[in-house]
Amino acid sequence: MKISQKGLYALQATMTLARRHLQGAIKIREIAAESHLPEKFLELILLEMKNARIVESVRGARGGYRLRRDPNQIALSEIIRLIDGPLAPLGDAEQLRTLIAKDSDHRALYEVFLAVRDAAAKILENTTIADLVSAGQNKKAKKSAAR
Repeated sequence: MKISQKGLYALQATMTLARRHLQGAIKIREIAAESHLPEKFLELILLEMKNARIVESVRGARGGYRLRRDPNQIALSEIIRLIDGPLAPLGDAEQLRTLIAKDSDHRALYEVFLAVRDAAAKILENTTIADLVSAGQNKKAKKSAAR
């Protein structure tokens, strides 16, 4: 599985929105600055995420973007699949199962790919944006306490 730069930006922007989840809508300019992302590229990513109902836009002077759901309800797999497609190195799970059934000469190879896909999917489906934000905050707190 390879996560594109666009996918990485989408995850980083979502984490920024999650850190500020209770503050309301955040302007694209602020998200871009806080996440160190190119503003124009971020606009396209947020539009895609809006169409997928992960984020919503708010108009007006206090407008911007915010998460539609609690960060605990947004799995990494959802964002990665939206931006980069299937989690498998060679097609999605159903394609791999078809190859396993049809190509006996290479069945073992496809079974390994399916196992890799299933392991990665399990981790990504069970890790939320809130988990990442929480882990980052815990590391910062430990560094501050050690000083």
